[in-house]
Amino acid sequence: MKRTNDHIENIQRKIGYDFKNTDLLFQAFIRKSYSEENGGENNEVLEFIGDKVLDLIVIKLLAEKYGKIHPAQIGSYDDLEVFVSELDEGELTEKKRKLVEKKNLAERMLDLGFSKYLIMSKGDLKNELQYSKSVMEDLFEAIIGAIALDSNWNLKEIQNVVECMLDLENDSEDNENYVNKLQEWSLKRYGILPDIQLGKLDRYETLNMPLHPSNEIRTPWRHYDILNTADVKKCVIILNEINYKFVGYGCSNSEARSSASKIAYEYLKENDLLLSIKDEIDEPNAEDAISQLEILARRGYFSIPTYDFKQTYDKDGNPIWNCVCNINEIEKSFSKKSSSKKDAKKKSAYEMLKYVLEEL
Repeated sequence: MKRTNDHIENIQRKIGYDFKNTDLLFQAFIRKSYSEENGGENNEVLEFIGDKVLDLIVIKLLAEKYGKIHPAQIGSYDDLEVFVSELDEGELTEKKRKLVEKKNLAERMLDLGFSKYLIMSKGDLKNELQYSKSVMEDLFEAIIGAIALDSNWNLKEIQNVVECMLDLENDSEDNENYVNKLQEWSLKRYGILPDIQLGKLDRYETLNMPLHPSNEIRTPWRHYDILNTADVKKCVIILNEINYKFVGYGCSNSEARSSASKIAYEYLKENDLLLSIKDEIDEPNAEDAISQLEILARRGYFSIPTYDFKQTYDKDGNPIWNCVCNINEIEKSFSKKSSSKKDAKKKSAYEMLKYVLEEL
């Protein structure tokens, strides 16, 4: 990543946080391999900090989603106020594992388009490690570590960023991840995440349900199993050029956000505003074709591409690599030759990419 204001501002918009010291954000993108070649600091310690902070924030989010302080009787003790959780320790551990696992963190970095900003050694770039799941996981954690330091360990600000960056619905049994889908739509359409406003339900709004302004679309109101309506969370989502506010409710910020995201996404679908496969890739090109095909595969258009290689030699004994790109759901395959195995793979991937963007 070149140190430009546009790059810094773009990253800050996507994570929902403005750095006081943008040098920390810049450092989060510097791999150890680069500093070993050129000197200076890298993102290793930021990654260590972010790893621990992320665990704390995810546990906090799960506690808010699945638990609450509730009056209870324990043995001979009456009217105690204790923490009650819908899930036991093992179930919470599994949900936390899914949220912070390498695959999930890596996919979020790739979805946000952050791989292109990494600062790496020439060797790492040659081996395309900017798409490695481990490298992407490290980057996610380094960004969280940078925010922890920049915000002076402000848990509220860190949590807001984690809720923007993380796939919080990954632990849901619902296959429709509306938060993620809406984020992807907004990033492709406007280059920024949706404008999300989190807050609490006020008494006036509770008394006046179902009345609401004509420019709002709300999720249906239901009576929450809580002691006080003040505990209900509210999320308002505003999309550029859409003349509605989408309002969702829940017992946690995450639930309210998921609810608002669902009605916003359904509105886009009903009004033919969703993106096509061509909108998924900003600038199709041969250099990034391998990762761009993988992005389309992760978003459900087809299965992960496979590549078959065959090596031959020309009359002077120089190696010639032939690479064939295949996708199970696509009848056609694309073959390209080059003196470089990597170059042959890129070329065959690019031919497949051009085909699927036109045909699907």
